Amino acid sequence: MSVVLLLNGPNLGILGRREPEIYGTDTLADIEAAVAEEVKVRGWDVVSVQHDSEGDLVGAIHRHSDTTVGAIVNPGALMIAGWSLRDALASYAPPWIEVHLSNVWAREQFRHESVIAPLASGVVVGLGSFGYRLAAQALLHLADGPRACRHTPVCPAASGTHARGVAERPE
Repeated sequence: MSVVLLLNGPNLGILGRREPEIYGTDTLADIEAAVAEEVKVRGWDVVSVQHDSEGDLVGAIHRHSDTTVGAIVNPGALMIAGWSLRDALASYAPPWIEVHLSNVWAREQFRHESVIAPLASGVVVGLGSFGYRLAAQALLHLADGPRACRHTPVCPAASGTHARGVAERPE
């Protein structure tokens, strides 16, 4: 059975109670159920990991890198300076989607840059918990690709320019 890693960073374990005017009222359990519903059409399961510690998230990526078909990652504030999380995701070969509940570019300036987004297959922001469903649909779509490349829409892997799981993106 194929498995999707659902990885959530700091403070996301308290969704539903945490600033509902920004993050909504859905809990992490609600989000897990929604992602599971989306991927079950392919017979996939979901393994959900949430930690407030960056090291624990890095460990989860390493533990699941060979056993998952893709990942949905909400790094929370680690998007800003989560360098060890970034390095772990750089070595995660399956496709993965970065998700943020709020529109980070409509918020404080310090939230306007993600150190991990350049490595992601795609980024979904500002759509609340529905963004996780879209990320799950994107993983289903990417799995249908010729080589399930995480870099879309054009995958340089087919031309042999993949290096350590990271591809150059055309400008």
